[in-house]
Amino acid sequence: MAMPIEKLVSIMRRNAAAAASGGGSGGGKITMAQRRAGMEKTSFPAADDIKVEKLTVAGRDAEWIRAPGVKDGYAILYLHGGGYVMGSINSHRSLAGEISRAAKAAVLLLDYRLAPENKFPAAVEDGVAGFKFLLAQGYAPGKTAIGGDSAGGGLTAATLVALRDEKSPMPGAGILISPWSDLTCTNPSYKTRAEADPMIGGDGLDGMTNLYLQGANVVHPLASPNFADLTGLPPLLIHVGDAEVLLDDSIRLHDKARACGVDSTLEVWPKMIHVWHAFHPMLDEGKQGIERIGEYLRGKWGM
Repeated sequence: MAMPIEKLVSIMRRNAAAAASGGGSGGGKITMAQRRAGMEKTSFPAADDIKVEKLTVAGRDAEWIRAPGVKDGYAILYLHGGGYVMGSINSHRSLAGEISRAAKAAVLLLDYRLAPENKFPAAVEDGVAGFKFLLAQGYAPGKTAIGGDSAGGGLTAATLVALRDEKSPMPGAGILISPWSDLTCTNPSYKTRAEADPMIGGDGLDGMTNLYLQGANVVHPLASPNFADLTGLPPLLIHVGDAEVLLDDSIRLHDKARACGVDSTLEVWPKMIHVWHAFHPMLDEGKQGIERIGEYLRGKWGM
């Protein structure tokens, strides 16, 4: 059942307050294992009509996600969010399924390596390997895309930069949902949107930055793509909510892309929160955001 964004935000704030006070579990610092388990527990299941095929890609678990009506020859590599330290195929299967439905394309959902067990640039290496897998399967580059949300959105941009640097064929488009593309966490919206954002804040992201980089340069172009030369990247669609601290990450990434000659489209959605698309089972704007992604990709592919 759909609900207004205000009600969803209220629920999220209530849940966050309960977690901060220990949630009745005796308090104490939340471990990484607990954070990962919590993300898994709160994930939506994929729709019943979504077909799932398990496989291994470059030594990593992956799934082909296909909704009814997908067209042969079109594929999206999807890189999940979770601050580079959590998130999984399971946590993002529902979102990937609906993107498959909207774009009429198969989605390759990749279980890239997470920090702190695997530090930067392991996730980027896996993103590059995932796209090369698509090419090896015979997909024409112009009929593919790379997409992701949050850290996966930043990873999408980093993967595109890495592919460009390797002089690899490029996908037909990149989809960046609420991308975390500047790991310095210093853009103005960290302050101007702090009160509005019910999900993330600078302190939490700083911790994830350290776990991921483990001493690497925070402005390395494959860690923080906002500092990269974006020349030669494919067309980009960037979605960001007006009520999230990562707002300026998206604005500055878009401005940098345009300055580098990239066909970049930035859409700032009023009142929307971080990766609102993931709440599509209960949020009309989530469904609309996914539909817009499908419309954009089909247009770039000439479907």
